[in-house]
Amino acid sequence: MKKLVILGYGSGGTMVATKMREKLDDDWKITVIDRDRQHHYQPGWLFIPFGVYKPEECIKPKMDFVLPGIDFVLDEVTNIDPVKKRIKTKKGHVDYDWLVVGTGCRIMPDEVEGMRDDWRGDIHDFYTPDGAIALYKRWKYFKKGKIVLNIAEMPIKCPVAPLEFIFMADWYFSVNGVRDDIELELVTPLSGAFTKPVATAALTKLCVEKNIKITPNFDIAEVNVGDKTIVSAKGDEVNYDLLVAIPPNFGAQVIIDSEIGDPMGYLDTDHGTLKSKQFENMYIVGDATNVPTSKAGAVAHYESDIIVENLLREIDGQEPLPEYDGHSTCFIVTGYEKASLIDFNYKVEPLPGKYPFPGLGPFTLLGESHFNYWGKMMFKWVYFNMMLKGKELPLEPQMFMAGKMLGHVYHVYG
Repeated sequence: MKKLVILGYGSGGTMVATKMREKLDDDWKITVIDRDRQHHYQPGWLFIPFGVYKPEECIKPKMDFVLPGIDFVLDEVTNIDPVKKRIKTKKGHVDYDWLVVGTGCRIMPDEVEGMRDDWRGDIHDFYTPDGAIALYKRWKYFKKGKIVLNIAEMPIKCPVAPLEFIFMADWYFSVNGVRDDIELELVTPLSGAFTKPVATAALTKLCVEKNIKITPNFDIAEVNVGDKTIVSAKGDEVNYDLLVAIPPNFGAQVIIDSEIGDPMGYLDTDHGTLKSKQFENMYIVGDATNVPTSKAGAVAHYESDIIVENLLREIDGQEPLPEYDGHSTCFIVTGYEKASLIDFNYKVEPLPGKYPFPGLGPFTLLGESHFNYWGKMMFKWVYFNMMLKGKELPLEPQMFMAGKMLGHVYHVYG
């Protein structure tokens, strides 16, 4: 019997496992290994500090998404040996013919000097369930002062989440009647609000309208909790009363320990095929890759389709196709039950227009609308009830230009 092993049962791992089980015959054994029984809807953590979601609304048992014929192993991977094609765990080992790595990424506050000194005091995060819950408790009575949201470095999970957070903070404190007494500042290593020029211009305009200060090109070196300042590598300082931190994001520790990735724990991945550049019979999905696109659930969805197609091709003795173009689709909550939507890939940045149907939408690209917001809020149901269960969605892995305003095309990579 041939063996497909999938490491990590998050977004990417679940979708690949579900789709492969439906397409492979009984000559194949599919084993997934994960150390957590619970599946986290990670986009939901953004809403918990604002009281929109409760933690239990964002968690479901992983067994809800395990099809018959998939062997779910609750264990922790301790070593990946791509030469011997063997996975070591705390309880034993598993050999494989093909491997899909979906081990995700995690925040690393210890990488910034001083950040841990007041962690969950006046320094908080919302990229973990515990962090989001603690932040909700910390600031629901916040009436006056300066809130700084700092991105330590890129890449991070969901690069639009910091903007969503700061926009929702403006909304939250306005509704609570204290916005005039609260400063909001986004401190980022980027040159602007986002990574792409056209989107940056639109999102910067929103920040100006909402009286949100942006401090760009800030490379954080340390946090001085005594003075309540963050300090850049150049010595620039920004003071805070409450710091919402997005620390460096690293890949899984087992990638580093197994010496198969880069120093941050990401795997060198072919941008088009999503196959490992270094090791045979290995594909990488989701946040574990080093491909230059967003680390987000929609990306994992698009990648899973490409990986399934290429796995099946290789099993049939064919070459994998370089079909993935870096497609990413992200709703950006802008407050007041409105949101924007961006759709882009490796070469073409977010453009204005309508999505997914040209001229009709119903979603508006690079423009605020209530419909976009409800699209964002509907996504949790779609995620749990369709995406993780391998059901087909009217979304293509490759980005299409129909419906986009071509006059704004900007080719980033030539």
